[in-house]
Amino acid sequence: MPLFALPFPAISPELIEIGPFVIRWYALAYITGLLFGWWYLRRLVSTPGLWGDQRRPGTLDIDDLLVWITLGIILGGRIGYILFYNFASYRAAPWEILMIWHGGMSFHGGLIGAALAMALFARRRDLNVWSVFDLAAAAVPVGLFLGRIANFINGELFGRPSDVPWAVMFPAGGGIPRHPSQLYEAGLEGLLTFIVLTVAVRLGGLKRPGLVTGLFGILYGLSRIFVEFFREPDPQVGYLALDVVTMGMVLSLPLVLVGGGFLVLALSGRTRSTR
Repeated sequence: MPLFALPFPAISPELIEIGPFVIRWYALAYITGLLFGWWYLRRLVSTPGLWGDQRRPGTLDIDDLLVWITLGIILGGRIGYILFYNFASYRAAPWEILMIWHGGMSFHGGLIGAALAMALFARRRDLNVWSVFDLAAAAVPVGLFLGRIANFINGELFGRPSDVPWAVMFPAGGGIPRHPSQLYEAGLEGLLTFIVLTVAVRLGGLKRPGLVTGLFGILYGLSRIFVEFFREPDPQVGYLALDVVTMGMVLSLPLVLVGGGFLVLALSGRTRSTR
């Protein structure tokens, strides 16, 4: 045990509370992430030099795409959490499926839902689906960063017991100093991934549809697998094998593999569309 641990900051999960009206940090993170994504995507499609001869969506397409992605994230995230992390509980009390204010969202489920929504949107608008994926992938890390910061403020999804000097005493952590794994994820899945993808975009990544998406899959997957070694597994799931393997690791490995496949296709030129 460490000689000392950092106290948990006294920040209320509720940013604003006026009577029955409540704005929570987690909701604010979702809203801010989506609004940033809308602004950033409009900026990307308004910069022809980033695309070369590649066909790109228009700014009006981005306005509509935001709605599709939002629905995909909410539905996919909720369904994914139910199926991947807490199926037995919701099977016993199915009415709680609709109680999203009680929490319970899966990033991997939200990613699948958003991907399906984007694929359908691209098909309806006759757009290159690879380029639509790239646009979303370029902005997602900011939402991840904000979401993990909100997790830290809420004192949830904390890490395993630790004796590192920066261990934190979380209110729900059983009185044991723990890794602030939410901040690890914010730094790796959010900040670092955003920097790398921004550099890739500036170096011409959007000219090879699928490249930015492939990089995102690899970076997020490896970051999540790494952080899972420090993050406390969900209590209703626990370890899947050897007191090490977690559901987060299992769900993230395919992202790395699919990301690698996207990179191969992008570099081969088979995803290009100039019409």
